[in-house]
Amino acid sequence: MFKIVRREEMAQGTVILNEIEAPLIAKKARPGQFIILKANETGERIPLTMAETDPSKGTITIIYMVVGKSTAIFRDLQVGEGYQDVIGPLGKPTHLEKLGKVVCVGGGTGVAVLHPITKGLKDVGNDVTCIIGARNKGLLMMEEQMRRASHDLRLCTDDGSCGHHGFVTQVLKDVLEKEDIKLVVAIGPVPMMKAVSNLTKEYDVQTMVSLNPIMVDGTGMCGGCRVTVGGETKFACVDGPEFDGHQVDYDELMLRLRAYAAEEKKCHSDYCTIRDAQ
Repeated sequence: MFKIVRREEMAQGTVILNEIEAPLIAKKARPGQFIILKANETGERIPLTMAETDPSKGTITIIYMVVGKSTAIFRDLQVGEGYQDVIGPLGKPTHLEKLGKVVCVGGGTGVAVLHPITKGLKDVGNDVTCIIGARNKGLLMMEEQMRRASHDLRLCTDDGSCGHHGFVTQVLKDVLEKEDIKLVVAIGPVPMMKAVSNLTKEYDVQTMVSLNPIMVDGTGMCGGCRVTVGGETKFACVDGPEFDGHQVDYDELMLRLRAYAAEEKKCHSDYCTIRDAQ
């Protein structure tokens, strides 16, 4: 069992943080890599990118939104309980090098994925501006962690309750017009990554995104996580999860992500009904 040693509810209870004992993974993991978790013997395999690792404590931290049955089961796990299986680190680590001025853009739980990458880019000597957004102030995540991981943090909310009133792309456009940006990293909802990539393409700025397609085994065998990048089929688990944002077929990715939406909703509803009746 991979024991949970810390649990927090974030973003008005819709997002859960688990710090998990996994010393071998904590020792090997690098920014950008992910793990696959399974709660119990009959559980579904869920891929999640690590938000933090602590090799000295032997722990990894994941942050996830409750959207279906499996993440609802995850949410019910408390400190002292644990996951039956945690496999990783998987995927290619982020390529970190000193480029100059870089911008990291995050939305939703993508901010958790963005955190170690932002910190890594800063640690190798880049001047890092970070832009994170949410629908409202209560849904903003990891504000203090992102402030420490970057040189300049800018906040955005759709309703104007905190920071810039509007989208992350509006703030990014202002930065691109004023600064010589060498790299943009965008992680979050697919429409956000698509909008950021469309914008940066206008300015001819290298852009990296992290993709989260449906995934099963995480080792390149099942083909479930296939995405189209530059007109070629790639597997996010072994070729990614990071890709050139200007080459990704986002429309296809969004269609694939919605493939089991109805089944996911029903399974979640059935699970909650049974659990609440017990």
